[in-house]
Amino acid sequence: MIVPITGNVTYTITLDPTVWIFDDRKILLDEAFSDKKEDNIQEDELEKASRRFNQEVYQQKINPPVNKSISRLEGQKFLENSYVMPILEFLNHAEINENATSATLVTANGAEQQVPLQALKECFLLFAVDGKPLKDDGPVHFLYRDGSNRENPIKGVEKIIID
Repeated sequence: MIVPITGNVTYTITLDPTVWIFDDRKILLDEAFSDKKEDNIQEDELEKASRRFNQEVYQQKINPPVNKSISRLEGQKFLENSYVMPILEFLNHAEINENATSATLVTANGAEQQVPLQALKECFLLFAVDGKPLKDDGPVHFLYRDGSNRENPIKGVEKIIID
């Protein structure tokens, strides 16, 4: 149930979609392709930048982060919805080399799907349907940001190789 990002990157990283259900960066599948979400993403990026700045400036005064406790109602909501995760932040951590142009998605059945690097940076990874991980055809499904393959995503993505 893990997805490594390898190839033409500075750091090979491993994604674990099973823990994303508690990640604040996840997006409801129903909201992922709406225009309203674009505004929220821009606001979220500004908020994240502000938090990073504050952490760097006041790093000596900050206590270790404490996870926000999840109420019973929030926990129930997690188990009823389908979620996607934007991949861009993970790609930034892997530090894609400048000469990279595309990515290869390797699926559970061994098939390989070539995608442009820009499409990969803007994609969503579907990791939970009705609050449950994708065990049968997972660990993740690849969805283009424009939703063009929403009805027919690339299923069973087990590895991402940057070319």
